[in-house]
Amino acid sequence: MNILLAEDDKKLGKLIRYMLEKKGGYHVDWVDNGEDALDYAYGSAYDVLILDWMMPLMDGVDVCKRLRGDNYGQAIVLLTAKDSLQDKIFGLDAGADDYLTKPFEMDELLARLRVLARRNFAPRQSDIVTFGHYTLNRTSHQLSRDGAEIQLSPREYQLLDFFLQNIGNVLTRETILNRIWGLGSDVSYKNVDVTVKMLRDKLDDSGGETAIHSIRGVGYRFEMDA
Repeated sequence: MNILLAEDDKKLGKLIRYMLEKKGGYHVDWVDNGEDALDYAYGSAYDVLILDWMMPLMDGVDVCKRLRGDNYGQAIVLLTAKDSLQDKIFGLDAGADDYLTKPFEMDELLARLRVLARRNFAPRQSDIVTFGHYTLNRTSHQLSRDGAEIQLSPREYQLLDFFLQNIGNVLTRETILNRIWGLGSDVSYKNVDVTVKMLRDKLDDSGGETAIHSIRGVGYRFEMDA
C-alpha cells in the first residue's frame, strides 16, 4: 500500500512513517504542510492519505475539501487533537473516510488502514505511464522496456517516479533526499548519488539512452529521448 503522510510535527511524523513502514510494510511519503500534500496527492498514486488537521499553508480539512471537489477517489484519514462530536462530523463531511484523535496508538492506526485497504478504490488512469520505449506501472511498481521487465529496488522506483513527475526540471540533491527518504532522514547526499547511479545504469543497460543528467554542484535533470 502506498501512503502519503502529511504531518508538520517532525518527531511525530518520523515516528508514524517508521512504524507504518516497519509494522505495516507500507511505502510512505511524508510532507509537512498542506500545499505539499495537495501537490503529492495529485502527482503520485496513493492508496491512502493521512492528513493532520492543523498544518501550515493549508490545513488537512481544506486539503480534503479540495481533493474531493476534484473527484479524488482515494481514502483519506484525518489526524487531529480536536475530539468533539461536531469536529468529527465536520471532518467527515469534508470528505474524510476516517478520523483519528491524538494521541492514538499505532496499532489502532494500522487496524484502520487495514479496513481501508479492503475497500475497492479504483486506480487512476495515470497509474500506467509510458515514456519512450518504457512503461511504468505505479500500481505494481513494475518498469518494462518493450515488454521486458527491469527490476527496480523500492528506492529506485520512487526516484524514477519522482523524475517522471519533473521531466526537464533540475532537481537538487536536497529536494530528492527529502522526497525519497523523507524530512528528518539521517541519510546523506551520497545516498542520493548512489541511488541515481544505480537507476541510470539500469536504464542504460536496458538499451535506452542516458536519461538522467548530472548538473554539476546542483543535482539532476531527467530527460527521455529513447
